[in-house]
Amino acid sequence: MSPAIRPDPAAAPAIERIELRLLSLPFSAGRRDDDAGSAGTETVDSFNASSRTFTAMQSLIVAVTTEDGRTGWGEAFGHRTNPATWAALEEIVGPFFLGEPADAAGLRPRAEYAFHAFGRTGPVHYALSAIDSALWDLAAQRAGVPLRRLIDAGARDSIGAYASLVHYGEDPAEVARQVARARDAGFGAFKLHECTVPAVAAAREAAGEAPLMVDVNCHWDEAGADAALAELAELDLCWLEEPVFPPDDRDALARLNARHGIVSAGENASGTRGLIGDMAAGAVAIAQPSVGKIGGVSAMLEVYDAGARLGVPVVPHCFYYGPALLATAQLIAALPVQRYRGGPGADAGSALPELEVPFLDWPERLHPLHGHHQEHGHHQEQGHHQEQGDHREHDGDRAGSHHPAADPAAGRGLGHNGVVPARARAGAGTVVLPEAPGLGFEPDPGVMERHTVQRATIS
Repeated sequence: MSPAIRPDPAAAPAIERIELRLLSLPFSAGRRDDDAGSAGTETVDSFNASSRTFTAMQSLIVAVTTEDGRTGWGEAFGHRTNPATWAALEEIVGPFFLGEPADAAGLRPRAEYAFHAFGRTGPVHYALSAIDSALWDLAAQRAGVPLRRLIDAGARDSIGAYASLVHYGEDPAEVARQVARARDAGFGAFKLHECTVPAVAAAREAAGEAPLMVDVNCHWDEAGADAALAELAELDLCWLEEPVFPPDDRDALARLNARHGIVSAGENASGTRGLIGDMAAGAVAIAQPSVGKIGGVSAMLEVYDAGARLGVPVVPHCFYYGPALLATAQLIAALPVQRYRGGPGADAGSALPELEVPFLDWPERLHPLHGHHQEHGHHQEQGHHQEQGDHREHDGDRAGSHHPAADPAAGRGLGHNGVVPARARAGAGTVVLPEAPGLGFEPDPGVMERHTVQRATIS
């Protein structure tokens, strides 16, 4: 993997216009009590996208068009901060790029220097992230290859996916039910947003020996996180994400990771320097940058390079459904399979879960990879051996290498009594990437139009 690979800037046409679209797509989290309007007992705040206060998810999409008529796509992190990110794009960041050659390598340092006084994370940086990803999309389109093959000609065409569950009010029965639903859709690895031992224990029972992760959204101070990690140790978690507030308390994270070995973080790092500093300090066992926050594809490649150098696996954070979902998938496919370094949660050397997929039910889907697990909800028993064969068709770390979620020989991915659940044998746990040049983001125009709530053109 060589993150130094860059398209030829001389071939980059000028940026002619930048279009912004804010989409809002309704979804169902499939909670038993959603229709009754029960508030439940939430341990996440109402600004967190896993909260039941969210019944629709926004996507702030950027379309960068160059003078040769090509359009590249990007997505900025936002959720309920989208008004601020939108303002940054429309008033500050977008105009900076007009008329410039669509070359990420040349523009990224200039843009980051121009806006450094506005912070290394937050809405301005989210805006930069979206445009950087769109520039990489354009570069791959000009080269006539999917983004993953622009980064590495030997990139995989399919990757593993895991279900990212929302918050279920710390209700063990509901948590177990939702893990079972995700398993039946074909997932073989699961991430929770609960923080109590009974809720996590219920998920472990429902998941069997499948990989299980927990994101607590900075729920504890250091002492509370230390006690919780000790209590959760017997549940064999792959990682515990963002255990402390503030999320950039490097010293606390390093102490916790030294004691427990499964701390992950990175979504809320202060740019690449902040996250790489955490990695170098031993503050994270697994780094989790977010393409729509940290600086786009360019920044993600920088983090992956640091991970290879420092011996820290990188598993992107990805609670998106628009172009950022495609960008994350393309990056995962282009870069080496990330593997456990040892410690609690899995055997050293086994493959880590890969693409985070929000486990939500979407009445309408923006593009084929959005909500792809809905195609597998009634998957018939089939193809376990074929799936393993697909994963092993190449040698070495580039193999879509068998994912522990799908391989009983790896000692993980098992259901009750050591049996691989029938519907987990194929389906949503594998994502096949598009062959179209660039990101491969080809939105359904009708869905795009029906759910656009705001638009603007910068030219």
